[in-house]
Amino acid sequence: MKIRNQSLVAVAISAVMLATTAGTALAEDATITFAVPSAWEAGYSGTILIENDGKTSINGWELRFQFGPEISSLWNGDWSTDGTLTTISHLDWNMVIAPGTSVELGYSGIGTFTADVQACTLNGDPTTVVYGDGTGGSGGGDGGDGGDGDGGGNPPSGDPCPADLDESGTVDGGDLGLMLAAWGESGVGDLDQSGTVDGADLGLMLAAWGACPVGIDGRVVAYYIEWGTYGRDYQPADIPYEKITHLNYAFADIGVDGRVTLFDEFAAIDKSFPGDTWDQPYRGLINQINNVHKPQHPHLKTMISVGGWTLSGRFSDVALTTESRSIFAESCVQFIRDYNFDGVDIDWEYPVEGGLASNVYRPEDGVNYTHLLQELRDQLDVAGDEDGVYYELSIAAPAGFDKVRHLECDRLGEILDFINVMTYDMRGAWDLSKTGHHAPLYMNPAEPGDPEIAEKYTVDFALHLFLDQGVDPSKLVMGVPFYGRAWGGVADSGNGNLFASASSIPDGTWDDWSSGATGVNDFDAGSTGRDGILQLLESGSYTRYWDDVAKAPYLYSPTAFGGHFVSYEDEESMAHKLAYLQNLGLGGVMYWEITADRQESLVDLIAASVMAE
Repeated sequence: MKIRNQSLVAVAISAVMLATTAGTALAEDATITFAVPSAWEAGYSGTILIENDGKTSINGWELRFQFGPEISSLWNGDWSTDGTLTTISHLDWNMVIAPGTSVELGYSGIGTFTADVQACTLNGDPTTVVYGDGTGGSGGGDGGDGGDGDGGGNPPSGDPCPADLDESGTVDGGDLGLMLAAWGESGVGDLDQSGTVDGADLGLMLAAWGACPVGIDGRVVAYYIEWGTYGRDYQPADIPYEKITHLNYAFADIGVDGRVTLFDEFAAIDKSFPGDTWDQPYRGLINQINNVHKPQHPHLKTMISVGGWTLSGRFSDVALTTESRSIFAESCVQFIRDYNFDGVDIDWEYPVEGGLASNVYRPEDGVNYTHLLQELRDQLDVAGDEDGVYYELSIAAPAGFDKVRHLECDRLGEILDFINVMTYDMRGAWDLSKTGHHAPLYMNPAEPGDPEIAEKYTVDFALHLFLDQGVDPSKLVMGVPFYGRAWGGVADSGNGNLFASASSIPDGTWDDWSSGATGVNDFDAGSTGRDGILQLLESGSYTRYWDDVAKAPYLYSPTAFGGHFVSYEDEESMAHKLAYLQNLGLGGVMYWEITADRQESLVDLIAASVMAE
């Protein structure tokens, strides 16, 4: 998939700018802007912006239009189609559009966008239609010509976000203030390089409003769980290979002899799939991924991930001596050769401390980890020279400061191709004293307890632990969760009960009698019938809240599980993280895990932002 390097978040052209630059007549109460921030061979990501131009709030809304985009999935609204008619209505959390504000809908489109939206109404009243980024529109339904497809005027090339004057990663009021201070002069804010800061520059800024595009040609690393082939019924054919750069197969085990071995041999190499024959070397998930699907996607790298939470018990032993490290590395090389992987991902949870109580630990684990990875890197290089390829090496790294302190981050940054930082699970129902965000970008000072501890359990702090030790930002891959963590027994005390006490761990999406309650909910469980985050929202029993300090959403239901609080990631929080990623020059996004976003709304957002053309 080739994705054009355009803005995903800042896509809608403001009605003011369009009126100025494209001669579009504005509707009395609302303007609807269709934009295409990115596109690829068989589809595109689109946005629909509903702007309230009136003097009173829109309390509940239903958008209807004929023709225009063919939608395959949509977020931030409920939608349906009937022939050429599309109907989209509000969710509980975005039903009110105050004067001068807007609601943005994101969707995945089929084929190519056609700028022929007709009979567009909002709550039954005709409204103005305009076309923004990437639509190439020449008509605007009831609303005129819609502009020339780029919002009028062209910002200078080179800087992916020239309207971000204060370099915050977001085009916002701070940038507007700088522009207005220079109004009528040259210099700061002269986006079209006309020599004067004027209305044309304001139009360009309004068109770019919001998070800056990423467009870094970075990595998108998806973990695929081996056990997903069972109850989840998520098979290799379901993986959106075109939307990722790396697929990490989780997990391989370490045998008593210190060699890498298959964990679930049946799932990995024995399970039959359509097209398999009796005489092929192996079948199973690995054959489907590496030999059936990967050849159709030459950009894709597949990695065998060794360890994980459950299978890290022998890492300390294999890292202990020169001999044990050599045996382990040799077995990794043989494994990727046998099963056609492109590299190795080591997920040791964790050196020195943490992880399962049954794991072996040693004080020297951190130093030995460096030696183990160096030995593995050396043997992969030798094998790569022999095979005429380059084998990649990565790790899944902890985010907690108490665990990162044991790593020689500067050395790891030199050895590894990239580091997947697990910037999630920072809070959870293992601590019932307070609810909280399990993957906050920033600390909320209102969180009770020791503020120095709270500050250290944020995405921002965790990534800077590596950056401050000299790790090349382009080698850091930011982890994001495709699941929520929940607390039960949370009495309703207002504000969605953020930082409130709980009394139980509720059932998660895949919990049953054998697993017990984990409080882990998939983001989107799709048609499985289990409770994913989106399914909870659709039930009508939950209210979505937003912490604008931490840049994190959360849900609360006063009735489920005696008061159900859920911390999770959604499109809004992801947009802030993607802007943050670009601002630091990070190397991409990793997510755990691919089966938890069935309709791929988060997958699409990440791919369109990170996988530049």
